[in-house]
Amino acid sequence: MAPVTNPFVYGEIVTAEAFADRETERDRLRRDLESGQKVFLISPRRYGKSSLVRDVLRSLARDGVITVEVTVAASSSYVGFLESYARALVAAETPVSRVRQWAADLLKAVRPEVRLEMPPTGDPSLRLAFPSVRSSRDAARLATAVFALPGKIAATRKQRLAIALDEFQAVASFDEGGVEHALRAAVQEQRAVGYVFAGSEPTLMERIISAKRPFYKAGPVIRLQRIEPAVFADWLERRFKASGLRPEPGLGLAIVELAGNVPYDVQRLAHETWDDVHDAGRRAATLDDLHATLTRLLSEQHAVFEESWQRLTLAQRAALRALVLEEGREMLSSDVRAKHRLSGPSSVQAALGALVKQDVVMKDGPVYVVTDSLFREWVARKTF
Repeated sequence: MAPVTNPFVYGEIVTAEAFADRETERDRLRRDLESGQKVFLISPRRYGKSSLVRDVLRSLARDGVITVEVTVAASSSYVGFLESYARALVAAETPVSRVRQWAADLLKAVRPEVRLEMPPTGDPSLRLAFPSVRSSRDAARLATAVFALPGKIAATRKQRLAIALDEFQAVASFDEGGVEHALRAAVQEQRAVGYVFAGSEPTLMERIISAKRPFYKAGPVIRLQRIEPAVFADWLERRFKASGLRPEPGLGLAIVELAGNVPYDVQRLAHETWDDVHDAGRRAATLDDLHATLTRLLSEQHAVFEESWQRLTLAQRAALRALVLEEGREMLSSDVRAKHRLSGPSSVQAALGALVKQDVVMKDGPVYVVTDSLFREWVARKTF
């Protein structure tokens, strides 16, 4: 008999069966990319954005669409981004033996340095660089060539392309924003290429698509929202049952609530609870099991969370604790400030802004929420 595997996945890109809901967003994104749309996918962190994009790309690839995925924020410079993007484009569905020729044919305007690295084990990897690029003018010429590549590949291969530029908000730091103009000018001419510009910093992404910016009204916008709690809870309990563990009524909703209804955190808490119950050899998962797992996780993360707390200023600690206890509401009101001995509105606003910048807290409409639900629980239980 095959071993039973944990049905909940976190900390990695997940497959379609590990998704709760998201069918509407998945179908819409696939349809838009297939038709050559330029789509903006905006999501807070830990909502499953990257997994959603990867799943749609896998689906399109099965139907013969050439797919390319690049994480913009992984690059430390504009030229570094252009190199990684060009490398991914040239290597997409291209036999290794022909990579050099492809690079030479498709990048005639610039002189790429192409090298195939042959590790002792595993597949060969492509290294593509542009050592002759030394000035901003050189970088602009390179960008024009690289951003034109998808259209050339589609025409040469007579195939459609779907390109995902993940953590796209990072482009705003390249070339003083000039990259937005260059990229928009190129993509709007590429009818056979669908793009998804995905970002996990909603404020920055909304700014990129705002009026007077190059990508204003460049394409449809998909904003990932929280999954309906009842739907998420039902999905969790069905996954428990399907794996052979009987959930106590209300377990799914309790997990969703404790995890702040953040998909990553929900999957983490469900995964760890399942592991604890399974390892104990029991066939039912109870609310007591859930709270025992939560206590274990908080204990394991105590040193990390204590260090995070110590790095905050006193004003930031006070604002964070008040935010946790008040569920992020009415943080500038006189009642909340008096109750938690906070300073004036401007000081509280500054502390909240610093917490957002440090990714400790995020803004969800009018409400502030702690990014990591485990840290939220630690603050509630361990600070004063």
